[in-house]
Amino acid sequence: MEEKFDVTGMTCAACQANVTRVVSKLDGVSHCDVSLLSNSMKVEFDQDKVNEQAICEAVKQIGYGASVHGEKGEVKKEWQNRQNRVESDQRSAKQRLILSLVLLIPLLVIAMGPMVGLPILEGMEWMMVSALTQLILCLFILFIQRHFFITGFKALMKKSANMDSLVAMGSGASFVYGLVGIYQMAYYFGVQNIEMAHMAMHSLYFESAATIVTLVSVGKYLESRSKAKTNDALDKLVDLAPKNATILRNGQEVVVSSESIRIHDIVVIRPGQRIPVDGKVVSGTGYVDQSAITGESLPVEKNVGDSVISATMNENGTFQFEAEKVGQDTTLAQIIQLVDDAGNSKAPIARLADQVSGVFVPVVILIALITFVVWLISDQTIQFALSNAISVLVISCPCALGLATPVAIMVGTGKAAENGILIKSAATLEQLHSIDTIVLDKTGTITSGKPSVQGIKVYTNLSENDFISMAASLESGSLHPLGQAIVEYAKDKNMNLEQPENFTNISGRGIQAKLNGHVYLAGNKRLVEENKIELNETVLNDLDAYASLGQTPLIFVEDQNVIGLISVADTVRSTSQVALEQFKQKNMHVVMLTGDNKKTAEAIGKSLSVDEVISDVLPQDKESVIRKLQEQGKKVMMVGDGINDAPALMRADIGVAIGAGTDIALDSADVILMKSSLLDVVTAIDLSSDVIKNIKMNLFWAFFYNILGIPVAAGLLYPAFGLRLSPMIGSACMSLSSVCVVTNALRLRYFKPRIEMEEVKTFTMHIDGMSCGHCAWLVEDALKKVPNVKEVRVDYNLGKADIDYVQQVNMVALKQAVKDAGYIPVEYKEEKKMKKIVTVDGMMCMHCVAHVKDALSKVEGVSDVVVSLDEKTATLNCTENVTDQMLSDAVTNAGYTLNFVKNV
Repeated sequence: MEEKFDVTGMTCAACQANVTRVVSKLDGVSHCDVSLLSNSMKVEFDQDKVNEQAICEAVKQIGYGASVHGEKGEVKKEWQNRQNRVESDQRSAKQRLILSLVLLIPLLVIAMGPMVGLPILEGMEWMMVSALTQLILCLFILFIQRHFFITGFKALMKKSANMDSLVAMGSGASFVYGLVGIYQMAYYFGVQNIEMAHMAMHSLYFESAATIVTLVSVGKYLESRSKAKTNDALDKLVDLAPKNATILRNGQEVVVSSESIRIHDIVVIRPGQRIPVDGKVVSGTGYVDQSAITGESLPVEKNVGDSVISATMNENGTFQFEAEKVGQDTTLAQIIQLVDDAGNSKAPIARLADQVSGVFVPVVILIALITFVVWLISDQTIQFALSNAISVLVISCPCALGLATPVAIMVGTGKAAENGILIKSAATLEQLHSIDTIVLDKTGTITSGKPSVQGIKVYTNLSENDFISMAASLESGSLHPLGQAIVEYAKDKNMNLEQPENFTNISGRGIQAKLNGHVYLAGNKRLVEENKIELNETVLNDLDAYASLGQTPLIFVEDQNVIGLISVADTVRSTSQVALEQFKQKNMHVVMLTGDNKKTAEAIGKSLSVDEVISDVLPQDKESVIRKLQEQGKKVMMVGDGINDAPALMRADIGVAIGAGTDIALDSADVILMKSSLLDVVTAIDLSSDVIKNIKMNLFWAFFYNILGIPVAAGLLYPAFGLRLSPMIGSACMSLSSVCVVTNALRLRYFKPRIEMEEVKTFTMHIDGMSCGHCAWLVEDALKKVPNVKEVRVDYNLGKADIDYVQQVNMVALKQAVKDAGYIPVEYKEEKKMKKIVTVDGMMCMHCVAHVKDALSKVEGVSDVVVSLDEKTATLNCTENVTDQMLSDAVTNAGYTLNFVKNV
């Protein structure tokens, strides 16, 4: 089992290494991950061999505190408790620092004033007064900073020396040496040897003892303030959770704290309120802004039966929903937990620092002892030898080494979350930048996952509408996007659907069902061939024609006879092409994985310029494709929808689930993209690269600082150059090194995606009250003033406005703009725009061009028609509801023939 523990008393990388080492040695412990930043520890262990109490005792035995983390509470309350502890520790550290500085200033003035000409307690008669005053001030400072000595010497006695041990030994040695000096002064005054008493006074090291602990505490305070900033991203996530909510109790509305909501409670949501927990709408309707969680740019209409997600904002309407997930089970809580766990996990690159830290402190103590002995036998004074030994102790604290990796990891995972990218572990963040092969599932990853009907062919005397109705009735039991596209197409035509019998889903091939006494098959060519159904030349030609356009034809068979085809195509996301170009620039081998037939897949792959297309792949075979690539020595990333692709995602070196905002706890994926954009994969790779560069820079300077600092502190440069470091300067350098490492890691907070693309989307708003061109102009002018609206096209005859927008647009603001203009917004429907190029036969002159353009322009949803007489083509923009058949009918009625349709 895995258990989380709270660990107290850790101050540096050596502490982290000590706790990790002692717990890992316990029989039954398989893995131990200790976080210095969050003072926590995760342990995987066998309950039959070791228990929680034994683990806590092992940690306590080496001088630290440990306790089981306990039950998880409401996310906002738990986070607030953690922040309160951090703030309380910072306040205590600040108070200790201020008091120490207030006492240190007069101590330095008294101890060093005479050296710079300040006549403070100067003269033989004031020597003893000066020494005793220094002793008292130093004692007060050491008492204020006593935690260094308590934890340091306790760890030293337990043979687990840490940073506090080095500080305590250095400061303690200075204090003891100064105390010996006072006794020498008292003795020499007793024997009337004023000259020796004066010499003994120069051996007082009280100011060094006090300065060491004070400067270290300055560094630790600044470091703690900097480390607190690593949680900025988590702060923003936690703030999304509303503090209070309105629920129904005994038919009455009651305002309660969000954490007190229980499963099955009925929550009331009004405009402008955030949704506190996950649930399902039971009454009313509303438009919910889900951009903070799913990245959807437009508010989503919520009706009875629809799910709502915690932390999303209701922009318009009032509804009630039943709570289904509360506390730590909500989507927001799981996101926060993922980000927190990733930030506190350990990257493989941190192992070197851990290994060094585990032996670093004992080695430093040994070097300090050698330094002391060597200088003594070199005929230097005890004061000189001791000063160098103390400098070695205080300059060598491994704080910077321990902070080099975890601070960068925490900032990096937090920054990823800000950009809608959930990275589950530090190891994943480190590995992302080294991937050389990326495998992309086509449907829902490269494409939008919402295909639409493009063409229809009927081979019997059945009417087209009857064929569509029959096909949609068969597919009504299917959950496949292609089948759903046919169902949606029929519903848009207000067709009545029948319930099929004996419905069977044939994975990767299609369906089989019974309808009105007939047995039907519907699916791809493989399904038909497996059932030994012959396809005539006409059907085969039509299959090839649709496939060459990158469309997927579905074959419908009635009682072993082919009765028709329906061609379905999925639109490529506008961000996918840009993302694919970025992958190529990073020298990544791009593979498209799809269940489409070879011809269709290659047509799509060619238009996208991918390196390799693997077609006719069943869901259960995707994992073997990943394995084969790995056997070739490639580091593979698999990007899929996180549902059917689970085995492949788990097999890949890194599995990325795209568009899984409402299922963020997906076990199969290492990275979860809240928004359905491949550009976020590019951003994740770029962020990984920046984090690793930052960590390497931090580790280099941390190692370089110690490699350079220890010899200088030991006095190796003194014989040749007369250069040596006093203990005070050494402690200042040590504190500064930690602050520099943390500050460098915090630069990652300013990371921004390299490629930011504004994806233009369109929706149609129906408007009542417009009667002329002036009305249209007023509406257009009002709508263009709404933020993020790029273009508006108003048709007063049809009573509608087509609105192009980027990022996120406020639907309430759009409706209000129409109302302010004096008109009535009825409804809105988001429409995806696509570009089509059609081949038209029969055009002979510009008069023909005008006829074709006029005919196509009159098709509902078609705009921007450009007809070329030379190329015999027409290029147009249209909504996804415009089918090839609609265009063909329009051109045919005008007296011409439409042959091929290509989606761009």
